[in-house]
Amino acid sequence: MGRVIHTLRKGLPAGLEELAQLGRTLWRRRADILAYFDLGASNGPVEARLSGRLEHLRGIALGFGNLDHYILRSLIHSGQLQDRINAL
Repeated sequence: MGRVIHTLRKGLPAGLEELAQLGRTLWRRRADILAYFDLGASNGPVEARLSGRLEHLRGIALGFGNLDHYILRSLIHSGQLQDRINAL
């Protein structure tokens, strides 16, 4: 994979700008990409779970024009309301 990234970054003929851009992007993220191949692990499931929770929370809070109500609803659904109450 390292050779592929290097080839996309430096070894492309002129006129393949989109592939060259891909090569530059892969080069910037090469540590993360190569770690996946070394470890065989991905943070995709974690990101999907967090994104799903954020989307659900955003959907619950739709229609709240009052910022205090939005914050309260967010704290209730994130499970952090008890911490905020104890901090008061």
